[in-house]
Amino acid sequence: MALEIITSPLPGKIVGVKVSAGQKVKEGDLLLIIEAMKMENEIVAPVTGTVTAVAVTADKTVQIGDNLVSIEEG
Repeated sequence: MALEIITSPLPGKIVGVKVSAGQKVKEGDLLLIIEAMKMENEIVAPVTGTVTAVAVTADKTVQIGDNLVSIEEG
């Protein structure tokens, strides 16, 4: 099974973590919310699978390319 690592597409602050390790997600499910320039940006699952790790917590500042969530496809 392939491991999909979701990285931050923009710099900002994590304002919501909607998943936890071990949780099953479907493609399109909400994973995180990042606030950038006073706008909330939803980060959704690109694949269906099981969350293996959540690398961020609420209030953490992230940069472009920072690891956010890992999902094992399947």
